[in-house]
Amino acid sequence: MAAQVDRAGRYVPLRDRIRTFMPKSLPPEPPIANGDDYVTALTVAERNLGRLDGIARTLPSADLFVYMYVRKEAVLSSQIEGTQSTLVDLLEYEAGAEPNVPERDVAEVANYVSALNFGLGRLRQGAPLNLELIGELHQRLLVGARGGEYQPGRFRDEEVWIGFDGCAIEAADFVPPPPAELPRLLTDLETFINTPSPLPLLTRAGLVHAQFETIHPFYDGNGRVGRMLVTLLLTKEGALLQPLLYLSHHFRQHRDEYCAKLQAIRDRGDWEGWLTFFLEGVARVSSQATATANRITLLRERNRAEIQGLMGGRAGKALTLLEGLYAKPIVSVEEVRKMTHSSFPTANALVGALESLGILREATGQRHYRRFAYKPYIDILDETDSSPVHANASRGAAAPTSAAPVNANSAGS
Repeated sequence: MAAQVDRAGRYVPLRDRIRTFMPKSLPPEPPIANGDDYVTALTVAERNLGRLDGIARTLPSADLFVYMYVRKEAVLSSQIEGTQSTLVDLLEYEAGAEPNVPERDVAEVANYVSALNFGLGRLRQGAPLNLELIGELHQRLLVGARGGEYQPGRFRDEEVWIGFDGCAIEAADFVPPPPAELPRLLTDLETFINTPSPLPLLTRAGLVHAQFETIHPFYDGNGRVGRMLVTLLLTKEGALLQPLLYLSHHFRQHRDEYCAKLQAIRDRGDWEGWLTFFLEGVARVSSQATATANRITLLRERNRAEIQGLMGGRAGKALTLLEGLYAKPIVSVEEVRKMTHSSFPTANALVGALESLGILREATGQRHYRRFAYKPYIDILDETDSSPVHANASRGAAAPTSAAPVNANSAGS
């Protein structure tokens, strides 16, 4: 399809030489063109997502797997914003250990876990995916963490702009719509999310994410909330029984392309280019998540067999402990005692038995207050490159004046 500069919206004067972008309502007009790249990406993405959903339906103790997948997504999504926290840092923080990175980084990731779990819970209760829920997600994401000074749970009421750290609005890469337009734009987006459509669900999810990032309704947290919306929409519509899709990995690995594809929607109306990129990400991470789930299932079966081979008829409490490790893979002996309803000596013996099998590994190097990690499990989940990636400019919340930090780019906040 030939470029159509006003297909997604238009730039309008804000003041002086500053222009702001006013997006059109979804779905795009003219409709999405069924070009070869887009159709191929959609076909592969739907197939791979179906395979992932299929394995999710056969997983033993699926909720325990989901517990860790949500944390993996939280870490990756927060790393896009410049946090230093890794999956191990988050697990140690939740286990009560002192983090090896700034505590506010780990707290920010923990907030993401809380917000996503809250959203999933509300949808399971039958709540609509509407602006009220989006505000509640944002409030839980920012409260008490970095960015918490930027009105958690409230849509912005002043201008923001996106550019290098500390830039003036005149030098911004992108100026989202002014606050007076937010009620109309967000209501239109809410209507699109909740209105039946002939468009494929994955296409709708890609459109929703891009439109949300363009509207940029909050001072901070837009990127994280926008990524949550993909997971929540797919779960709400039944494409995923469990939220095992972590798209932040794809966006993080291809950050520059992610930003460029979003900007090409605004500049050239290139919805197809963005959707192809988005769908390729769904295909890739679905395939990776399926492989990871298979490996975890095999690990569980092998570890169960090893425990039964070592302990025979006395394996009951050890197997109970093993199941608990999928939700809490870093534990103390006292926590094992509570998990298995055992005495302290029995819990200590259970830990020793699983240490001898290589299932648990002492993680503190201390004689007292020791903690033990289910390292084979953590290693599988943490296998993808999870070292923090930084934006070209420093991370910050979009702010109403140039004297405060601004968003690094469209992938941020």
